[in-house]
Formats: sequence, C-alpha cells, structure tokens
Amino acid sequence: MFFYHNVSTIMKRLNPTKFFKEVKQEGQKIVWPSRKETLITTAMVFVMVLIFSLFFLLVDNVISWFIRLILGL
Repeated sequence: MFFYHNVSTIMKRLNPTKFFKEVKQEGQKIVWPSRKETLITTAMVFVMVLIFSLFFLLVDNVISWFIRLILGL
C-alpha cells in the first residue's frame, strides 16, 4: 500500500505537459546580451588572458632563476 501511494505521488509530479509549459515560461525570461555587450566581454576575456599569461610567464622565470641560483646549475 505504501509503495502504491508513493508511485501515485510521483506520477502527479511527473506531468510532461506542465513541465514543458514551465520550461517555455522560463525560456521567455531569458535576456540575451546585445552584439556590443558580447564584443566588449569577449575583448575583456582576451585582455585578461594576455595579462595573466604575462604574469605567469614572469613568475615562472623568476622561480626558475631562483632555483638555478640555489642549485648552482
């Protein structure tokens, strides 16, 4: 009896029509960025990648120099 009650409760929650209706409603709330916003964000990502690449290159060279100094290589 307990198992049957749980199945009926679960089946009430698994209503495909209601699910797709809610998905459609949520999809209508999406606000897409403009072309200008997308280009600016993309440019900022490239700038940050360049900055961090140079930073880690510098840090790597400093650590490498320090280790060579200590080990006398």
